[in-house]
Order: sequence, then structure tokens, then C-alpha cells
Amino acid sequence: TTGHQTKTTAQEDTSIDSVFGQFLHEAGVILRQGSTSNEIAVDQVVFQKRLQQRLKKSPRYPSIVQEFITGLESHIEDPERFRNCLLPCVPRLADGDSSSVSSFQESLLRMLLGIEMLQVLVINTLFEKLPEFIAGEDGLNIPRVIVNQLKWLDRIIDSKELAGKLMQLVSVASVEIQCDIITSLPEILEDSQHSDIARELNTLLQENTQLTVPILDAFSSLNLSSTLLAEVRVSVMATLSAVQLEDLPVVVKFILHSISSSDALEVRGYTQWCPCCFWSHFSIRSSNTSASSSSQDSVALVLDGIKSAVRFQKTTSEAWLKVGRIGNSTSVIDLLVLFILHSTNANHSRRGAERVLKVKVRAGQIQEALLQKTFRGYVMRGYFPSILALAQSLLRSPDPCVVPFGGHMYRLSFTAFDSYCQQEVVGSLVTHVCSGVGGEVDVALELLCGLVTEKPSEMALYAVFVKGILDYMENLTPQQIRRLFHLLSGLAFGQQQQGTHIQDDMHIVVRKQLSSTVPKYKRIGIIGAVMVVGSMGVTALLELVRSCSESSPEAAALYYDELANLVLTCTLDPLVQVCLSVPFPACMMYNLDDEESQGGIAINLLQLLSDDLQHKGELVFLSYVWFCRRVSPLCLSPFFRLLRLCEEQQHQGDLEEIDALLGCPLILTDMDVVEKSESLSRPEREFLCGLLFQTINWFREVVNAFCSQKDPEMKMKVVTRLQNITYLQTLLERTLAATPGYAPPLANFDGESTEGAPVSSSSAAPKKGKKGKKAPAKNPSADSSQLEEGTEAEETQQKEKVQEATRPGVSLVSYRHFFRELDMEVLSVLQCGLLSRSLLDSELHSKVREEVQLGPAELVFLLEDMWRKLEFSLTAAPAKRVPFFKGKTDKSVGFSHLQQKSPKDIAACCVQLLPTLCTHLENCHNHFQTLLAENQGVVDASGLDVREHQLLSSAYQLLLQVLHITFSWSGFSQPEHRGLLKKTLGVLADRLKEGGPELTMDQHSFEYLLNFHSTVPSLSIALCLSQLLSTFSIERSLPLATLARRFLCQEWVTTSGDREKGPKHNETLQTLLSIYLEHTDDVLKAVEEIAGEGIPELLNSAKDASSRTWPTLNRLTFLVFYKGMMGVLEKAVRKIPPGRNSDNTEKLLTWNLAVRDFHILVNLVKVFDNRPVLNVCLKYGRLFLESFLKLGMPLLDFSFKKHKEDVQSLLKTFQLSTRQLHHMCGHSKIRQDTILTNHVPALKKSLEQFVYRVKAMLTLNHCQEAFWLGNLKNRDLKGEEILSQRSQGSDEEEEAGSPLPQEQSEDEVLAIIDF
Repeated sequence: TTGHQTKTTAQEDTSIDSVFGQFLHEAGVILRQGSTSNEIAVDQVVFQKRLQQRLKKSPRYPSIVQEFITGLESHIEDPERFRNCLLPCVPRLADGDSSSVSSFQESLLRMLLGIEMLQVLVINTLFEKLPEFIAGEDGLNIPRVIVNQLKWLDRIIDSKELAGKLMQLVSVASVEIQCDIITSLPEILEDSQHSDIARELNTLLQENTQLTVPILDAFSSLNLSSTLLAEVRVSVMATLSAVQLEDLPVVVKFILHSISSSDALEVRGYTQWCPCCFWSHFSIRSSNTSASSSSQDSVALVLDGIKSAVRFQKTTSEAWLKVGRIGNSTSVIDLLVLFILHSTNANHSRRGAERVLKVKVRAGQIQEALLQKTFRGYVMRGYFPSILALAQSLLRSPDPCVVPFGGHMYRLSFTAFDSYCQQEVVGSLVTHVCSGVGGEVDVALELLCGLVTEKPSEMALYAVFVKGILDYMENLTPQQIRRLFHLLSGLAFGQQQQGTHIQDDMHIVVRKQLSSTVPKYKRIGIIGAVMVVGSMGVTALLELVRSCSESSPEAAALYYDELANLVLTCTLDPLVQVCLSVPFPACMMYNLDDEESQGGIAINLLQLLSDDLQHKGELVFLSYVWFCRRVSPLCLSPFFRLLRLCEEQQHQGDLEEIDALLGCPLILTDMDVVEKSESLSRPEREFLCGLLFQTINWFREVVNAFCSQKDPEMKMKVVTRLQNITYLQTLLERTLAATPGYAPPLANFDGESTEGAPVSSSSAAPKKGKKGKKAPAKNPSADSSQLEEGTEAEETQQKEKVQEATRPGVSLVSYRHFFRELDMEVLSVLQCGLLSRSLLDSELHSKVREEVQLGPAELVFLLEDMWRKLEFSLTAAPAKRVPFFKGKTDKSVGFSHLQQKSPKDIAACCVQLLPTLCTHLENCHNHFQTLLAENQGVVDASGLDVREHQLLSSAYQLLLQVLHITFSWSGFSQPEHRGLLKKTLGVLADRLKEGGPELTMDQHSFEYLLNFHSTVPSLSIALCLSQLLSTFSIERSLPLATLARRFLCQEWVTTSGDREKGPKHNETLQTLLSIYLEHTDDVLKAVEEIAGEGIPELLNSAKDASSRTWPTLNRLTFLVFYKGMMGVLEKAVRKIPPGRNSDNTEKLLTWNLAVRDFHILVNLVKVFDNRPVLNVCLKYGRLFLESFLKLGMPLLDFSFKKHKEDVQSLLKTFQLSTRQLHHMCGHSKIRQDTILTNHVPALKKSLEQFVYRVKAMLTLNHCQEAFWLGNLKNRDLKGEEILSQRSQGSDEEEEAGSPLPQEQSEDEVLAIIDF
């Protein structure tokens, strides 16, 4: 032997003397002592074969096997030897032979397990040794190594017994050994044992949640049936609430990845309650501010598991989206899942997540508080692209209910994420601002301003992005420009130094705009410069604006308005306050320095306007320090507004210094000239119009100034000025009618001069009125008069208002932009009752009582203004992009002051005025109730004050419209405004003197408003009341339908005794009819009642008469009723559920009623054969036929055998209708009316489909012999054959309803198909 062999032999184990050692040595394995690994001289397959043969050939077989195992047991009693047997053997190479043994060999015990006769005994030995060891000995986990010996054996002799032993071992071992055994089960056992072991593991899972992770790992690798997997999944979900957060990722992954397409329903049920369990874990962690990184990692792993499931399993994502749409509650995990679904590449998931988010936000299920929780404690950074995309989508949505939520997502993304995300958020918001879409721009600017306020230092870093908006100012409204410069000023002149680099750019832009000769850019420059002055307090810039505005009265007026806005909304720098406190040249303008009595104070508007015309083009700007003699009338009202606001700021709201301007007269012309306006020249008429516009605007600004004063005398003067306004408006209407094409002077200077301009009228001037007119002023001068206060003037104005009903005039609605805006505070005048004061007579010793109160004309004036304000602020108009090449009109012109207030502030103001509005509403109700009682219900009674009736009717309607807009405000659906809604309902409920305590607050309010139905004087007011009531709970549908029916069954006449008619009346009637048919409990019955009773009554009456049951139904309104009934009938049949194999008697009855109604309506075209009626019938006839084919025919398929006669009757009735539709197609072709023929191809296609669909139904029910086809001839509406097509066949129709040869009777026709 060599020296190497001698050395090796010296280390051999002495166990070689035993049977165990001897057999191993002969087979090729050499056992070693100590830490030296056992050696193998042959390949392991050769070793196993040699050992097996040696045992079998032994004379003592099979007892030799037990001796061998005994030797093994004694050998491994030593821990070192046992360790050597568990570790791989080392190959022993013979001299010169390197290929006899492979480089890797198994351990000795694993090779012994591969021998069938030894396997069971070796397994028993290993299991007996396993409890002796604990993990971590000498860095080697012995129990885990023992279990690993059993993995991936080529063959297991008794798999069932092995499984039992393993589970017994699990029941007694430590937790760590249990985990090792359980996770190794799929790799140890054969597939035949997977089901049994899964049931045992399922039982173990319910007993010990500590083993959740290894058991689920095992489940993921076991080959289980779908039924067993469903049982396991249910058990896992049952233990979910007890699982530790660290184990949650494995649990979620198993549940979501074990779903098959057939388990989608279970997924939906799971996702409805499973998030609650997730949330219980997440909320515990989020409540701990020092949450460890491990918990954050666990949350991230959970979200990754969900993301993996929805990305690779379409059924899972679809199920989650469906539950999201129908679920009534939302938790943090739901919101996270929506972000996950949106982050996948699948388009259906992205669109679905977007839809679900909008639905839940609209329903109020996802609110800002939930979003804050989601952002505060979870791993959201990875989903930032999806969050940003969703925020963009919400902000661009036409639905105003979801736009604020997109803003919350932007704001939280900026505050919660890193600088990269902040940059993306600012960039996206800047993109929104530059889009030009009104609502989108407003929200984005508001968000940017909010971020500058909350995070000034962070936002200053991105000032250069925001500065880019300056290049897109052409698309912004004046209010948006103000917000933009306020935003930029906060960045440039704030305390943060990072944003100061944009100061120069802002100065350059402002100076460039101010020096422009284009009015639009000069306006932008003035607005921007004044906003910058408010932020930085530089008076030099103020002087620059003043000097740049000298050339234009419009620019000067805008400058005053912007300064006034600055004083009203900002806390000014002391330097700016000093600059503004320089004495105004009011003495020159208003003669306030006159030391004489108040009677000497007057505003000579006539002279001012006359001088303006004479020196047009030579106007000089009104300077602070230089008093000029000529001032543009355009600056009169803006200058006074600035003066008033400065006085209010300096004297804490007291206007005593300028209160003379409230009552001082204006020097005007003699108003008798209005009666002679036709005899005046065109320039004279235009001068008169301009004088009236300037006077009205002055009075409106005066009312703005003094409306909030508490002094009773001032209140009286304010009401008097309102009376002056309404009186002058009646004069202006007649003057404008005589001056077609007149362009009024500007009153709102921050918009385009052409915006809101009335359409030029080319019609001739109206004829002169017959009655004369007294001059309202007492000055006998021929060219001017003084408009003063006084009882005689008031009486004269009231008489003129009454006579105004017979005067020609134009509506001032189209001239609204040329009047100064009234502040919201002016609406407080509505609260004024009867005002009075004592006056000394000429002898100074007795008192005369003067009384003033708000008249109907003034009430209508204030309510119209309030209605327009609410419609602008509280009515949510969907955001629409302006089409290319189409001019953009700014609807915000005339609402500059209103835009300073939020919708919530305006709604709160309405609630504050609500008791007063209810009082006025009750007064109108009482007036008309008294009127009806005095005239025995006759509306057009003799002696009726027509003017007063018209004004109070308008007030009645406006009050209802104001209430309707208020209660329809979408903000009431938001949680933060629920208290305001409750307060609003409480005001109405408290005014109801009778009402059971069982009624809710909105029911009380409904009952209160319902009481006004008896006195509505016109159909338009009836519609307003119905629309107002429809905003309340849907539970009140039946009373609303009853009320709408009552209005439809009421005869409406004007004060002249004529029946209401015209396009506006028809539009009102159509809306009211739709409200009735929408809220009635049985639509088909209601349609049959009108079509079966009301229309026959109309046909049997005189030409101009109406239906007796439905007085609103006459020949002029027939189209309205017909279109409404056809539309609602088609909509109703679409809601009928499709037929099933179950009992369909009720559905069949519903279709019978619908087909009967349809037949009645279609046959009416024989009488009412004008084009609009035919067009409606063709359009809705096709839609009804398509719905019948889609929903009705499947029902007939199932119902034919049980209800043969009903089906036969329904089809025959429907065939008569389809024949008439066919005749209408022929009629349309003969008339060659393109409007009608557009409907023919699609209708004829549906008629042909109906024929073959009936044939298919008969064939399905084995009655095909009852069906035959023939050629149906083209006929006109009267049934006469169209001669030009006599020789041609036409489209096929079912012959049971087709005309047969004349010799056949009707009975013979019906007998052809025998069902």
C-alpha cells in the first residue's frame, strides 16, 4: 500500500467491524471519525445496488436487515457520526481514475433511504433521533437537515404511513420544527396523499394561527381539487383577522392566487368583507407613529401580492372592480386597490378603476379624511404615477362633484412625497391652468395658491414652473389673472429667498402689458400690477399704472375698480394706504366741499355727459394731485366705489363723511322726452340712452355703498334709490326700443368690450304711446331737471309702473353686462319692511309722516339679481372645452365681486335670507289667494291691476327659482356641508304650522312647499314649484306626480283671458309632463289614460277647444304630449326585465299594456299627419321596435306554450302598429322629405328583423306552419296603394297583419295563422 492509503486507513471508523460497517465498506462507503466526511469510492447508484444485493444474498436474510439497522443506530448515537451521515459524502478517487465517481454525492442516510428494504426502518430511526436536537447546533440545523433527507425520494414505500408519522411529529415538535416539516410536505409526499394531508393541515390551521405561513406555503405547492381548495380558502379567510401583520403578505398571496375563473363570485364576496380585516391591521400600525420599517415592508408586500394577482388574473381584477361599483362602504384597502388596479398595464383595469373611483366619490363613500389616512401611513410612493393620472382625470371631469377630490389628491401628493413628485404635481397643475377650460383652471389655481400658503419654502423651488403660466394669460379670465398674480406675488415677494428670481420676469411682463396699445393686454397689465402692489407695497408701480392709464377712460375706470378690489380683499402695506389716503378730488366730482345746505349738492351728470361728447378723444385722466375740469362719466361709479371702500376702511364701516351722496339729486334731462323719443334724432336718442345707463349705474353703486347701513333714514333712501332704478329701467326699455343697434357705455371694465353686447336690431322703432307722461322732477328747466326724493315723485312713478304694461319696450336681459354689479350685501334690503320717518313741515312745528317700503318692482329687481348670482355660483356647469375656431365668451363678466366669495359663503348667505324669502313667498301666496277669493276663481276679472299682477307673478316665480337653485346645490351632498343643509331644511320645516312629529325634516319642508300649489297663477310658476319639490327625497314621488297631474289638468289663462300658448309655454308644458310621467307609479297606465281618454276628447271637440279631462291638451300642444308619451313609453319598456324560464305572467301583462299604448299612439298619425308628429313617431317607433326585439321576443319564446292566446293577441296588436309604420315609410318616400326619410332605412331593417324573429319563435315552439310570407304593398297614411310602385314587391311582413285580396273578409285574414 502507498503512504496515502495507510494514512486514510488509520482514520477509518472502528464500526467497520460490525455488520453495518462491513456491508458499507464492501458496497463502497468508508465511514470516518470526527469532523471528517464519509467517503464514497463508487457512484451512489452502484453503492445502493451493491448494498441491496449484499443484504439479499446474506444467509441471514431478512434478519440481517434488522442487524444492519441496529448497527446504524449504534453508529449514529455519536453526534459527530450522525452529523457526518447527514452531510454529503466526499468522492474518493482511485489512482489514475477521475471519472468513476461523480463530483456530487448524496449523504449516507439519503442513499440508504433510496433502498426499498431499508427505507421504512431508516425513516423510523430518523424520526426517533429528531427530537434529540434543537436548531442551531454548531451552526447546523439538524432537524431541518433530517427533514431534507426525505425530500424528492424516487419512491416511497408507504406514503400514507409516512404522512401519518409526519403529522404525529408535527403535533409534538416545537414550532420551528413544525414549520420545517409542514413546508417540506409537498416535496416529501406523493400526489395521492395531498388531499388527505391538506385536510389535516386545514384543521391544524384553525387550531394554531402561528403555523399560518408554513401551512399556506404548503397549500400553494399541493395538488388539490377545486372543491378542496375552496374549503381551504374559506378556512384561511376565517382566520384572517387573527393573523399577524408580518404573515399577512403570504395569506393575501395564497387567497388571491388560488382563485380560478369559476370562483369569481366567491372573490366578490371575499372582497366585500376582507378589507375590514386588512384595515384592522393597518390602523393599528398607523396609530403608532414610530412604526417600524418591518411593518412598512409587510404592507408593501401585501400590496405587491394584490398587484400581482390583479395583473395576472383578469377575473380577480374584474371581481374587485364589480364589488367596488356595488359596494356601499369604502376602506383604506379599497382605495389602495383602486390605485393598484390603475397601475396595471391592462386598459380595462385602468378605466375600471377610474370609473369606480368617480362613482364612490360622487356617492360620498370616499372622502378627504379617508384619503388622508391612506397617504399618512402606507407605502404610496410606488403608486404615484397612478395617483397623478387619477387626479388629472378627476380634475378634468365634467362632473363637479368629483373635481374637489382630484384637488385633494394633488395636495396630499405634494405634501407626502419627495421632491420629484412635488415637481410633477406642480407641472401637472400648471398644465391644467394652461388648458383654458374654466373650471379646471379655477381649481388648479386655487390648489397652487393653497400650496404656496401651506408649503411656501417647497413651492418656492418650483417658482419657475409657475412663472410659465404668464405666457398663457390670453386664455384666462380677469378673476383667474388676479389669482395668478396673487400666486406669483406670494412666490416672488414672500419670505422665502428661493422664489425671488422671478421678480424681474414679473416686472418685465407687467411693464410690457401696461405699455401695450391693445386694450386686452393693457387690462391684463393693470390687473397684474395692482395685485403685485398689494403683495409688495411698491408705490412706484402704482404711479406707473396711473400714468399708463391716462390715455383711456376705460383703463382709468379699471384701475379704480382694481384698487377698490384690493382695498376690499387685502391687508395693504402702510405705504400703499398712505398713497390711497391722499384726499380724493371728490369736491370737483360731487361738489362735496360746498358749505351750503344739502340741497346745493348735486351731480351734474347731464353736463358731464355733454362735455364728454364734445371733447371725445381729448379726455384727461383724473389725477390725485391735479384737479382737471373734465372727467369721463365712465369713471364716475368706479371712482365712487374706491372712495366708499377707503372711507369704510378708515372709519370702520362708517360712511357719514360721504352720506350726502346717497340722497343728493342728479341733474338730468326732462324725462318727458322719452315719450317723444321717436321725434328725436339718432344722436339725441343715443345721448338719452347713455344718460339713463349712467344714472342707473350710479344709483346701483350708491345702493352697493349704503345697503349695509343701520340708520333707518339711510335705509329709506336706499329703498328710494331702488325705486328710482326700477323706474328708470322702464324708461330705458322704451328708449332702447326706439334706438336699435345702440352700443351702451361700459360698466364692467375687466372684460372684453364686445362681450355680452346685445344683438343689433334692424326692426323699426315702436309706435308712440298714446298716453302722456309727467316729468318726475320739479325743475321747470327745458333741458334739465332734478331727480329728487318726494312723495309726489314716488306716486308718479307708481302710476307710471302700472301704465308700463301697455308700453312697448325691449328686455334689459341682453344688456345685463352694461350695468354695474350689485354686491351680495344688497340682498339684505329684502329684509326691509315698512320704513318711515318724521319730517317737519314748512312752519317747523308739526310733523309729517313719510313712509317707504319695498314695492313689487323693487322686489322683482332684487330677486332677479339674486337668481342670476345663484345660477352663476351654485349651478354646477360641466367643464367644456372650447371648439377650435369658435370665439370664447366669458360668462363671468358682471360677476367680479361675486367670484371673491366661495359657493359655501353664497349658500350660507341664502340660508340667512331664507326666512325673508319665505315671508315674501307667503305674501305672494296670500295675494293670489285673496285675488281668487274676491273674483270667485276668475283670473282675468275686470278691474285687475295688470302691472301688479305681472310683477307679483314674476316675484312668485323668482322666489321659487331661487329656492330651487339653493336646494339643488351639489355642495349639500358633501359631508362638510350637511350642517348647512340641515339648517336650511329647518327654516322651511319651522314655518309649517301643522305637521305630525313623525315626519322628517325634509318631509316637513316638502309639505310646507306643497301648500303653495293652490295659488300658482301660471304654468311656468307651476313648473318651478314642481321642480323645487322634485329636489327632495324620492320617497315623495307620488304626491309630486299627483301635483303635476293637477297642474296638467288645470286650464291656464293670461290676465287678458286668452289661453297660454307659444313656444315657451310648450317647452314648460313638456317639462311638466315629463315630471308627471317620471314620478307616477304606473307609467303605462298614465300614457293610456292620456292617449285613450284625453286625445279622443280633443278629437271630438271644436277646432280651438281643449280636452275636457286634460285642459292643457289642445291641437297646439298635441305634439308636446305626443312626444312626451312616446319618449317615456320607449324608456319604460327598456326597463322591463328580460324573460326567463320561470313564470313570466306579470312581464307578459306589462308588454301587453305597452304594445296597446304603442298601437294607440301610432294610429294617431292618421289624424295628426303633420311632419313633426310623423318624425316623432318614426324615431320612437324604431326604438320601441328594437326594445321589443331585444327584450320582448325572448319573453314570448318562453311564454308561448303557457299563454298562447295572450301571445297571439299581443302579436296581432303589434302587427297593426308595424303595418302603420310601414305605411309611414312609404309616405315619407313619396313626400321626399329628407327629415323623415332619414329614419326609414333603420326602421325597415327592424321591421324585417321582427318578421324573421317571429318565425324563429314559432319554429322554436313547433308552430312554424302558422307562419307564411307575402309581399306587402306600399301604401300611404290613409291605406291607399302607392300607384308608382304597384308592380313592385316590397319588404316582407308577417302576413297575419298584411292586407289580403279584397274579397277576403277580416275573419278570413285573422284565421290564416291558427295558433
